[in-house]
Amino acid sequence: MKKESFEKICWDIKNLKIQGAEQVARAALKALLIRSDSHAIKKLFRLRPTEPCLRNCLRYALSFSDVREGVEETLKIMDRAREKIKKIGAELIQDNKTIFLHCHSSTVISILLEAKKQGKKFEVYNTETRPNLQGRITAKELLKARIPVTMFVDSAATIALKKASLFLFGVDAITSTGSIINKIGNKMMAEIAYKYEVPRYACSFSWKFDPETTLGKIEKLEKRKESEVWKNKPKGLKISNIVFEEIPPELITGIVSELGVLQVATFISELEKTYPFLFYHEK
Repeated sequence: MKKESFEKICWDIKNLKIQGAEQVARAALKALLIRSDSHAIKKLFRLRPTEPCLRNCLRYALSFSDVREGVEETLKIMDRAREKIKKIGAELIQDNKTIFLHCHSSTVISILLEAKKQGKKFEVYNTETRPNLQGRITAKELLKARIPVTMFVDSAATIALKKASLFLFGVDAITSTGSIINKIGNKMMAEIAYKYEVPRYACSFSWKFDPETTLGKIEKLEKRKESEVWKNKPKGLKISNIVFEEIPPELITGIVSELGVLQVATFISELEKTYPFLFYHEK
């Protein structure tokens, strides 16, 4: 098999060939093993604006005198966290209940696969997630595991959520105020779920916290090409293709991470105790 080049990995991250915050971070660490000069490091940090997990993993790996050792230790932390998260999250899944999902999250998928492994019987309602239809990735992965799935168009989310008992969603970034940045549509889904008293849990490796938000940084909400929405749009038509949005803490029942199932405020304080390097402290 041909070995991937540094530039190829960067291109794949930049052009969404690699999706999911943790998968992006793992790919960036792989690229760091190929090249770790100052120019390469700057390029890796700037690949995706809404991916603090990528930046945190790179920062931690680069804190070691030996880059390879740093990458290996970072991957070990990520692997241990994934194992904890899927077991902690699986405790939320109850027999004969319906779980609602929007978009695709490898963390959420791992939780559902663990619940299935434990013998729990449940079904999933998920949305297409336009314009790139990441919901199809979710559906295929769950069907492969023999988990029953019903797909809804995005605009039918109210119908699906009224019948659901739990809403699980992934995370791209967590701010210092406890807001969650994730795929566009999740805020709308959370508002609907809140209205119908469906519990709403963000599922995440804790390193998706963005330390720069403690300094007042406003998380950038990535926009993508109009052509993703309409390839041959009518002349003069403007298309807004905002990819992420902010879910305020009041809409979030809790955060499922390797630190446990915690309310938002508790999560932030526990995170600082466990991983102080993620926070900027005055010297």
